Amino acid sequence: MTASDERCEVRVLGPVTALGPAGPAALSGARQRAVLGVLALHAGAVLPGNRLVDVLWGEDPPRTALRTLHSHVARIRQALTACGAGPLLRTSDPGYVLDLPADQVDAHRFADLVAAARRDLTGAPDRAARTLRSALGLWRGEPLAGAGLVGWGEREVERLHELRLSAVEDLWDAEIRSGGHGAAALELPRLLAEHPTRERLVRLHMLALYRCGRHTDALEVYGRLRQDLAEEFGVDPGRELAELHTAILRREPVLDPPPAAPAPAVLPRQLPARVGHFTGRAAELAALDAAVAAATDDLPVLVVTGPAGMGKTSLAVQWAHRVIGRFPDGQLFLDLRGHDPERAVSAHDALAHLLRGLDVPEDRIPGGPDERAALYRSLLHGKRCLVLLDNAGSAEDVARLVPGGEGNLLLVTSRRVMSALAARHATRVVVVDALGHEEAVALLGSVVGDDRVEREAGAAAGLARLCGGMPLALRIAAARLVGQPVRPLAEFAAELTGADRIDGLAVEGDSRTVRTVLAGACAPLAEGTARVFDRLGLHPGPTFGPHLGAALCGLPPDGGRRAVAELAASHLVSAVGADRYRFHDLIGEFARRRLRAREPGGDTADRLVDWYLAVVDAANRLLDPARGLVTPSVAHPPAELPFPADQQAALAFLEAERGNLVPVVRQARAWGHLTAAWQLTYLLTSFYASTGHWQERVELCREGAAAAAGLGDPAAEVEMLRALGVAYSMTRRLREALETNERALELARAIGDVPGQGHIHNNVANIHTKLRRFDEAVAAYHLAVERCAAAGDGLGTALVLRNLGNAHVRMGRPEPAFAPLEEALARCRELGHPRVEAGTLDTLGEACLLLGDPDRALTHFDRALAISRDIGDRWLEGEILLDTGAAHLDRGDHGRALACFDRALAISREVGDRHGESCALAHLGRGHLLAGDLAAAGEHLDAALAVRARVPDDHEEAHLHRDLGELWERRGDPVAAERHRGTSARLRARANAAGEAGPTEP
Repeated sequence: MTASDERCEVRVLGPVTALGPAGPAALSGARQRAVLGVLALHAGAVLPGNRLVDVLWGEDPPRTALRTLHSHVARIRQALTACGAGPLLRTSDPGYVLDLPADQVDAHRFADLVAAARRDLTGAPDRAARTLRSALGLWRGEPLAGAGLVGWGEREVERLHELRLSAVEDLWDAEIRSGGHGAAALELPRLLAEHPTRERLVRLHMLALYRCGRHTDALEVYGRLRQDLAEEFGVDPGRELAELHTAILRREPVLDPPPAAPAPAVLPRQLPARVGHFTGRAAELAALDAAVAAATDDLPVLVVTGPAGMGKTSLAVQWAHRVIGRFPDGQLFLDLRGHDPERAVSAHDALAHLLRGLDVPEDRIPGGPDERAALYRSLLHGKRCLVLLDNAGSAEDVARLVPGGEGNLLLVTSRRVMSALAARHATRVVVVDALGHEEAVALLGSVVGDDRVEREAGAAAGLARLCGGMPLALRIAAARLVGQPVRPLAEFAAELTGADRIDGLAVEGDSRTVRTVLAGACAPLAEGTARVFDRLGLHPGPTFGPHLGAALCGLPPDGGRRAVAELAASHLVSAVGADRYRFHDLIGEFARRRLRAREPGGDTADRLVDWYLAVVDAANRLLDPARGLVTPSVAHPPAELPFPADQQAALAFLEAERGNLVPVVRQARAWGHLTAAWQLTYLLTSFYASTGHWQERVELCREGAAAAAGLGDPAAEVEMLRALGVAYSMTRRLREALETNERALELARAIGDVPGQGHIHNNVANIHTKLRRFDEAVAAYHLAVERCAAAGDGLGTALVLRNLGNAHVRMGRPEPAFAPLEEALARCRELGHPRVEAGTLDTLGEACLLLGDPDRALTHFDRALAISRDIGDRWLEGEILLDTGAAHLDRGDHGRALACFDRALAISREVGDRHGESCALAHLGRGHLLAGDLAAAGEHLDAALAVRARVPDDHEEAHLHRDLGELWERRGDPVAAERHRGTSARLRARANAAGEAGPTEP
């Protein structure tokens, strides 16, 4: 048995379905259902392939039957994997086996329940009747419906029909034994109309009629059967029926009904009504089903947990009603009110409530909690009862309420994780979070009307997003709209967009609002944890770590971890990774409201900005010690950095924070922390230079430039405009890059910033190189060298010399490239700047490649690749891999070349570099073309062209059309080939001739 099978159930007593943790498996077609259905009927046993062929096609299978069977099996496996069921369907000579316990197939559970009922039929007929009703409740229609079985599969369907009919006979036998002859006398004629010669049904009908005082009717039933059997088959009724007929004639006392039993206690039926318009939650319902189906002895404790307002109770009640037939001895319900410490129900009082539900008189309820728990377990022993405890506050509240006996189920809802409960009992946890967008819109539509939602689809989608997928918020919003049938959805959505969104999610006359529910969730928090919750609400990004929580409240790191762990255990924040957490949108807004109310004019914003300045400054000093223009002043330094003094650790931390960087800088500027905003932008340069994500860098630099301009600090503005120009250049927005650098150069000249002028001239030259304006590029590089030398900027000089060499390579003139490149290499090694060293080695390799020396080129590329990996520079690593692959391609080693291009493609996508992605796809297309795989070549070249449309570059696109022309020539379509060659020529002319790759930015 695999780990996955504990979460899967296959149903064949109706349409064939498989349910996994992610919902039902997507089975396609009758034959897939047929294969899965018969394998489920023989779960754990190998069915030979020829037997499966027989069940699909009968006596006349096609020649391709086995191959088609293998295809169906492969698709079934895919469907099972997609629904979370795992690798259940195994190949096992000479066929296949469904590796699933029999009790996870409804047909086998049905047979087990019927067998258990038959054991009770004589001694405990009332229990047998309840068991049989539960068993028959598993049927959902015709067995194996939709499977289209033939051959021996048809006999399996007949067998299941016979099993069901026998169970129905057992049920009415048990009912008559229990004194239910009146109901049997009414129901059995309907069954006999379908099966008029079935002797057991006739015998039961005769006995029921006799016990109802209808002796003559009972004898007439026997007479009709005897006549039918004689006319149709020429036989008489069997011995048992004949003996019953004689006993009725003699009115023997043995046929009299048993003495009336004492009036049975009223079975508890305490489940609340299902919530109206229940929507979605297929995966969660399937997970609950699977947890029960997987139990081999005692049923596990099921815990439904999640944030406030997410519909935990609705889900639990909905599922409980679905499985009510499996628990015929009753259903108990109790709201423990654990979210409210002042009103929470103690285990002592809860036991009293449950005992009353089990019909224990008040004066028989023991006084002590241990005695109450013992009586509770004794009363439930040997029964099948469902106990639903809503709103549990802690594992201690629940531990005494776990029922004994293997047939009872405890279902708990809680806002807390209940980890301690798993230490004592088998526990399965189902986490309930926000609804997906489609489900959220569907819930709105089910309440306010689908036609209304369809008319304003955009507004409905916006409203669902404003509610954050929280079912409580969605239901409240929908209830308000139901009360205002002509109000446009867009108008209501606009109301919720304002500052009072949470107050807007309330319905007059209903105390259960989003605000009151979230306030209740916060009530049990310790004061320190509540303060961390409030202050974290001010964080503008999507995720955060415990170090930030500690810094915002002046706590030691361990204190921050404990507080955030407590918030996660209470589902007020959600874990999204190692030491990473997030707020649900409405919960985060609620935290911000609490902070404004509880700490007006507090220092949370200052502490947040200071923490980011301190940690980003520390990361920058590890990544690029030479970038030292800024030394931030921090009033609230963190007690401990969230990463060790290691480059890779710093990169990993900033990568985890990446989604926060733009929002934090933007918010710092909005709060008036203008110096911090531009300094953060500057200090993050080394991170983005190493990892790419240049589009984000554009947004960051725009914020930094606006902050610097707002300060009236021209030196800071020069730095920010220069950085923005680089970001524009790296995203191929070259016109904007030139304009931005021109503004930066004007400011730098006005304030006499000579080193700044050198860097700006270098960046302008890089842009001209990309535009293939080589004369202007070389002139700008010479100006850059002059300014950097005048300022004594050794690293700037090395960088410019490297880019000058790169321009010569782009021109296709490798010889004059070597002198500036070798000088740049010596300078950056002397200064200890590995990133520029790696970029220079890469360009030296390209120059060697142009000279026709791929072996020497690979020596440079290998060293450059090692350095880029040492410093964690993913963007540069991707660029070097493209050049390394090109060298292998020159040597005719297609396999190594394609492997390099594949890795480069993966990196380009990882760092969000669309230009690099198109280049990698183009190289892959070229590589497959040279290797003779025309199909793969076409696929990659077409993909490269599609990506290139989003980052235009005439020169790179010209190469693509050149290769597409060669591809179509080799495919035998000269017209298409000539069309691509013509496009390539026009693009090359527009791009000022040929060349490859691109320069490195500072």
